[in-house]
Amino acid sequence: MKQYFENPLAERYASEEMLANFSPYKKFTTWRRLWIALAEAERELGLPITQEQIDEMKAHVDDINFEDAERFEKITRHDVMAHIWAFGKQCPKAKPIIHLGATSAFVGDNTDIILMRDGLNILKRKLVNVIDNLKRFALKYKDMPTLGFTHFQPAQLTTVGKRACLWIQDLVMDLWDLEYAEQSLRLRGAKGTTGTQASFMKLFENNEEKVRMLDRLISQKMGFDSTFPVTGQTYPRKQDSRVLRVLQSIAESAHKFACDIRLLASLKEIEEPFEETQIGSSAMAYKRNPMRCERMTALCRYVIVNGLNPYLTAANQWFERTLDDSANRRLVIPEMFLAVDAILNIYMNVSKGLVVYPKVIEKHVMEELPFIATENILMEVVKRGGDRQELHEALRMYSIEASAEVKEGNPNTLIDKIAGDARFRMTKEEIIEMMDPSIFIGRSPGQVLEFIKEVVDPILTKYERYLGAAADLKV
Repeated sequence: MKQYFENPLAERYASEEMLANFSPYKKFTTWRRLWIALAEAERELGLPITQEQIDEMKAHVDDINFEDAERFEKITRHDVMAHIWAFGKQCPKAKPIIHLGATSAFVGDNTDIILMRDGLNILKRKLVNVIDNLKRFALKYKDMPTLGFTHFQPAQLTTVGKRACLWIQDLVMDLWDLEYAEQSLRLRGAKGTTGTQASFMKLFENNEEKVRMLDRLISQKMGFDSTFPVTGQTYPRKQDSRVLRVLQSIAESAHKFACDIRLLASLKEIEEPFEETQIGSSAMAYKRNPMRCERMTALCRYVIVNGLNPYLTAANQWFERTLDDSANRRLVIPEMFLAVDAILNIYMNVSKGLVVYPKVIEKHVMEELPFIATENILMEVVKRGGDRQELHEALRMYSIEASAEVKEGNPNTLIDKIAGDARFRMTKEEIIEMMDPSIFIGRSPGQVLEFIKEVVDPILTKYERYLGAAADLKV
């Protein structure tokens, strides 16, 4: 019996991969790898640490004795010291040199940065696959005319594929931001209790070059190009803001897509995938609710709002550090990554299985096309010698009359009204010839091809190794 609260992000939404990235196992094995990197670097720079001690630590990097750590934390009320003791229990020869010269932030902060780096890579792979799915969709429907909407009112035509490029472009901007965040990530390194490296200066007898080299060696061993040149006890919390802002941005893009699909589903033009055994409503058997896009919207809203936290945390760091960041960051950082992971899982699923109803789209186009065509009709009539101002007023009045009739459930008679007015000098057949929807889509097909060739394809070529992933939704 499940008697206690379970986080839905873990139970229902996020992938096993992202859950593993923020798991206690990944966290604490990373702590141990950092302690090994520290010991190795200190040994390489001349401290009396033996290879035997390092080998002993490496032998136990993955088999964490969690029960010992939990028991020690009850005694110490300090998670880092508890894990130092637990590691030392497994490594009696290395025990005297574990965490030598370091402060808690050495493992805590550096691990957070590593987990964010790895989390960004997971999201990047999924983001690229969504872009690939939408690219295929855009190419398939690049020529299909559809109503454009401004203010959710019918406007000039676009194409289904051109609209998809708007979704892709948002994601491309997110990818650029993600790449920048990845490239800008710096490790905290080995900075000591207030960032002065005083403990390491003591260990290396005031040899500044060795202390500087220690920082660089640890960074390289953990897969980073550089560390922050200056820190307090913690790395600047603005780094969290910069990373999590990317996650907010992905949520913004996904929210817009999900809302668009929900609106299109209401119009019966485009729907998300709907499985054969899926139930839309417990009462209304006919319902095909866009539940995946609705879930996307809900999770996106959570991420966008939760993204305010890192800004407030960074703004409230006093001097070299304050601990009011700790509980907040333990929640916010992993939960935002888990939520965006869930969002992209749904986005991958929906974008790969979008269902298009061409006849419904065409019907809506043809219902509105007489209104949309009035500008072209006006231009043609003026070329035939008509009075632009007089005919513009006539078109305005006829459009108002026809629109009122349509709203009463009657057919659109605008073409008949125009053809029956001798001032327009056009037959009904001539007007109908001007009603081909492809005339009204502008450069939409060409824009799709150019955008994909110039922007999208270079991205997909760069990340070709990531393509082909599929999302398995838990619910």
